[in-house]
Formats: sequence, structure tokens, C-alpha cells
Amino acid sequence: MLSDKLIKELNSQMNYEYYSAHAYLAMAAYCSAENLDGFANFFLVQAEEERFHAMKFYNFLNDIGARVTVEGFPPVNNDFNSVLDVFEKGLAHEKEVTSRIYNLSDIALDEREHATMTFLKWFIEEQVEEEALFDSLIQKLKRIDDDSNAFFMLENELAKRTFTPGGE
Repeated sequence: MLSDKLIKELNSQMNYEYYSAHAYLAMAAYCSAENLDGFANFFLVQAEEERFHAMKFYNFLNDIGARVTVEGFPPVNNDFNSVLDVFEKGLAHEKEVTSRIYNLSDIALDEREHATMTFLKWFIEEQVEEEALFDSLIQKLKRIDDDSNAFFMLENELAKRTFTPGGE
């Protein structure tokens, strides 16, 4: 049986995943306002992924018989200076998610809660991919600098991104 502390932290992470979805929606809105629909699509897909992640926590909590608690969250950032700034803030956000997942894993390990450790393993691997993706796009944007053709090509590439829960 999970401790109250672990259940509380799992619920907190579920709610943070929804917060993340809102943060990425705000990033998409910035890109849309700048008429950068390919970049907006990237962040809309990110928002979908975060909602999917939140539901993984929701389902896990229900499956183990724990009470899910839905909470509000603070406003997300809506102010960005550039597409590069959006991606840098996205990477910082992903690093915060990684830190939170590691904290959850530490609690599960301390409590010898093997089912939770197994559940969280997927998220640990996911975070490696998420941080690498953001870092790669940041490096591309920095290399592009003022090359409008390369910027356009990257935007077109990101416009094709889709969300597939099974392929996550």
C-alpha cells in the first residue's frame, strides 16, 4: 500500500502535467500570434503529450486504489521574446519535470514501492527524450540565426509533428 506522502506526490505530479500542458499551450499561442504555425504545432503536440502523461498518473492512482485529487495551478508564462526564448523556456520546464520525476522515484525507492518504481521508469526514459529534443531544437535555432530559409525549413518540419499515444 502506498504511503500518504507518495500518493500526495503522485497527485501533485499529475496536476503538474496538466500545468505543463497549459504552459505549452501558451507557447503555442505565442507562436501562432507570430504567424509561426509550424512552431505552434510543435507546442500543441507537446500540450497533448502532457495531458496524456497526466492521465497516466490518473489511471495509475486509480488502478492502485488511491484517491485522485485535482487541483488548480498558478498562471503560466505568456511572455516570450522570440522562438528561441520559447524553446529555452521549454527546456527549462522539462528540466523541472525531470527533477520532479526523480524526486518521486526517490520516494518510491525509499519506500520500496516497486510498482511505482516500475511505473516511473517510463517517465524517466521519456524525460531523457524530451530534454534531448528541446536541446536539439535550441541548437538548430542558434545555428540558423538569421537564415530565413533554414528557419522556414525547420518550421515546416515541426508542422508535420503529430501525437500518437502508442508511439510516445
